Amino acid sequence: MRAGLARQALRRHRWSFLGPVATQCLAGVVLSMMFMTGASLDAATLDAAAERLVTATDIRSTTGAFAGIAVYLSILMVGVTMNAAIVRQRREIALLRAVGATPGQIRRSVAVQAAATAIPASALGALLGLAAGWAWLGALVAHGVLPDAVGFTPNLAMLPVVVGIVVATSVPGGLIAAIRPARVRPATALTEAAARPPAARVRTALGLLLVGVGVVLSVVLAAAFADQAADAGFFVILALCVGVGLLGPVVLRAAAWVIGPALQLAGGSGRLALDNVAVLSRALSGALIPLVLAVAFAGVKVAAHTTAAHVTGESDPAWSVWMDYSGTAIYAGFAAVAALNTLLTVTVGRHRDLAITQLAGATRQRLVGVVICEAVIVVVTALALAAFVAAVTLVPLLASELNTWLPYVPAPYLVAGLVGTAAVVAAGTVAPAAVLTRRPAIEAVEASA
Repeated sequence: MRAGLARQALRRHRWSFLGPVATQCLAGVVLSMMFMTGASLDAATLDAAAERLVTATDIRSTTGAFAGIAVYLSILMVGVTMNAAIVRQRREIALLRAVGATPGQIRRSVAVQAAATAIPASALGALLGLAAGWAWLGALVAHGVLPDAVGFTPNLAMLPVVVGIVVATSVPGGLIAAIRPARVRPATALTEAAARPPAARVRTALGLLLVGVGVVLSVVLAAAFADQAADAGFFVILALCVGVGLLGPVVLRAAAWVIGPALQLAGGSGRLALDNVAVLSRALSGALIPLVLAVAFAGVKVAAHTTAAHVTGESDPAWSVWMDYSGTAIYAGFAAVAALNTLLTVTVGRHRDLAITQLAGATRQRLVGVVICEAVIVVVTALALAAFVAAVTLVPLLASELNTWLPYVPAPYLVAGLVGTAAVVAAGTVAPAAVLTRRPAIEAVEASA
């Protein structure tokens, strides 16, 4: 039964597994990079000066820390992304429970699904990690983190270890995601209204509370604990991101109202997109937390360095900045995967609605245009919220440490943030919509019936 359910789920709901696959592949890339860096360092012949540099930059401990980050983020994000995949299987799970399947059998089936996706995904990630490790090692040498004597020396024997670690972390993530679906009663699971969202007023009140807590915490830390404010900044960002995520439906509708006049220029596509965002605001708001977290966290890290250099005229050591940015990239990468998975789940879940709209006379180009307009609203909203979160986190700290209220961020970093956010949103909305609408509409409706 376990293998049959897993095989059926992987075949029927393959789109929903892109989130776990992307997470597992990213974990494989990071682990492979770190292991290859350690192998290259061990294989190098270093003189006394080179050893002092390696000790000063503490690169051995840093690579271990990055590998640890990849492991625990893999467990967390596989659980989050597998949860979205299981949602697509809730009816099948309910039917299996109705014919006698036990919660343990359901959980083990989900674990099999997680492991089945982890093997090819992590193998691909491990291979990509070779190229990424070569590039990253070159960057470490160029930025003075490692001495010139360290050349890229891959240890291919570590590739199976990478696959084993990712598989071992994916199974617990899948088991965590399966806890609630496996225990729910069949009759409840078969009822579409089984899980009702919390009241809008409660959600909004909690979101406002968390945003207020984040603002107060940022000011208090910067004023009273300036030496610890930078380390505690992540918790400020987290509180603000969760808060704006809870406020997401309200914020998205407000953003649609603000951007509405510009989208009206797109004609019927723009007007339909505004209506769709209003209806899908709660579902789309789930992507705002990871999107805002990734952009705001990266923005705070970049602005802290660039503003300090701009105000004081002195830059931090290149190796310190590079390592800080590398750690930020890992966090942002996993957050981007979570956002992509949420957007992808929402878009794929609309395939029947898209097909019915086509049957009503809409062309494929018109539907893709509508989704593009929706993506624009999400991108603008995410960037505006990320700028707010980053400013609230960073400005009090800059005022206390550098006596300035104005962060300085060079234009290339701003463009990178815009392009990265747009790429994630487009990959989760426009790309799947373009693929789904290629199928004959009548076939899509019949398949989803």
